[in-house]
Amino acid sequence: MTKTITIANQKGGVGKTTTCVNLAASLAATKRRVLLVDMDPQGNATMGSGINKNELESSVCDVLLGEISIEQSILRVPEAGFDILPSNGDLTAAEVQLINKIGRERQLTLALEKVSHRYDYILIDCPPSLNMLTVNALVASNGVVIPMQCEYYALEGLSALLDTIEQIRISVNPKIKLEGLLRTMYDPRNNLSNDVSSELVEHFGDKVYRTVIPRNVRLAEAPSYGQPILQYDKNSRGSMAYLALAGEVLRRDAKQHHYVN
Repeated sequence: MTKTITIANQKGGVGKTTTCVNLAASLAATKRRVLLVDMDPQGNATMGSGINKNELESSVCDVLLGEISIEQSILRVPEAGFDILPSNGDLTAAEVQLINKIGRERQLTLALEKVSHRYDYILIDCPPSLNMLTVNALVASNGVVIPMQCEYYALEGLSALLDTIEQIRISVNPKIKLEGLLRTMYDPRNNLSNDVSSELVEHFGDKVYRTVIPRNVRLAEAPSYGQPILQYDKNSRGSMAYLALAGEVLRRDAKQHHYVN
């Protein structure tokens, strides 16, 4: 069985795309078959995987609008070891056109059903908003990972996203659940970070991943070279953290007897 995870947070700049690309590469390094789906019109996950979004022959936009098959749009990222369904600015137009489409919130689900048997994990990167693209991602998923910085406003946006996940669970996708909260860009010397981190653990218990992603210069540099951190600097703290996260994801799934042999 395939596990499909949406990585979402309507707040920008929390390490969502960084997590999507690097978790994909880290899971691939454990010999899992991984598809990364870029559902953000900014195409940052596409660029961060070493693919030029401006030179795409087809993208997730064409797939969602039914203009091309998903098989024709998936690209291999051989150095990183995973496949990607890429994105670019065309996706903004797709969102507008989807509004009038019957079953609009299930277009990604229908597309992924055709290829899901090929993968152990499908990771979906979302735009930083709760729009129709994010809804498509959530409807197609078994679980949601929420990356968040441990800062003052972090908890504010969290409740809106959790409400949306619950609405989708009740109305369209009973399988969806919160996989976990991931603390990103973490600086243990910062008192506020430690306070917010403690509050998260107090509220959400074991839903908070034990792995913490540190602030790391090498991790911040990697996307500009079109590489996951595992390729760019495998010995960096950022690389070690995402490998640890992949291990934690796999252990949790094995424990739940879900999807992983």
